[in-house]
Amino acid sequence: MATLRKILSFYTRFTPSYSAIGYNFRRSAWRSFSTDFSGQTWLVNGGSEGIGSSTARTAAEGGATVIVVGRSAEKLAAFAASVRGPGQVHQESVDFSVQADVWKFVDRLEQRGVRIDVLVNNVGAMKNQLIISPEGYETSFSMNLQSHYLFVRELIARDMLADDAVVVEVSSGGMYNHPLLVSKLNNTGPDYEGVRAYGLAKRGQVVLTRYWRERHGRNGRSFYAMHPGWVDTAGVRRTMPRFRRILKSVLRDDAQGADTIVWLAATRPDQKRDEAIWFDRKERGVHIYAHTPNSPDTAEDLVDFLERNANLLPEAGQAAAVRAAR
Repeated sequence: MATLRKILSFYTRFTPSYSAIGYNFRRSAWRSFSTDFSGQTWLVNGGSEGIGSSTARTAAEGGATVIVVGRSAEKLAAFAASVRGPGQVHQESVDFSVQADVWKFVDRLEQRGVRIDVLVNNVGAMKNQLIISPEGYETSFSMNLQSHYLFVRELIARDMLADDAVVVEVSSGGMYNHPLLVSKLNNTGPDYEGVRAYGLAKRGQVVLTRYWRERHGRNGRSFYAMHPGWVDTAGVRRTMPRFRRILKSVLRDDAQGADTIVWLAATRPDQKRDEAIWFDRKERGVHIYAHTPNSPDTAEDLVDFLERNANLLPEAGQAAAVRAAR
């Protein structure tokens, strides 16, 4: 009975806001904005389907050169062929659950002289079963958080972000259930729970965004964390079938989920809080439950943990040493 009450309370509280119901209610008060992205270079990882592909499509149709990143070359090719607009689409097959793949990708971009105006860190996954990456990491942690850190760190270190670049971390409302717990990240033990691992990583994204803002947001660059609401993505269909069965009729579509990403990139609003999450074009607090602000860890603890992981690969350490010597 207690479990049933908890489930009913959850759906009653959040469905009106996070579903398409909330989106359609709020959009009536929104102002239009320009989606002319001519001359800009966007990079959207996790861009071959879902929220990422909708974001990339809007950018390309607005005239941007868009680097679309995903694991499946076939899905990337199908997406690129479907885009109609003045912008160009470049496809990059990269596995963001593998740090070595990310290192090689950054090297390729640097060799081509790429400089990014808008970075959308959308790649991520929820895994119901424990899956260990080839490098020994829990896959959803590596894909949702570790590789995000490595990628942004390297783009900044190599001066591959434009001076006024926008970086958007696509988090999730699932982060609201969890405080920052660094020791629980990358859980490869028998007590692994996919939903919890996902939520902890998504909380980490929000904290990491604050760190980037504090270190690099005062020189013209903008860093935002957002969550798209409840969207009927392929990932939801694969990993949350019961949730989808209950709410299918009111889930958001991909474009509704991507709306705030595009709006942030286009309008670059001031953020009043040090740490915030943007939802439906509005800056919002990062805690809704009493227990989540009470974390034993800081943003610096998180970054120290991610930094240690980022430099475990031999080629990563060598590359870092070379850059430090420049």
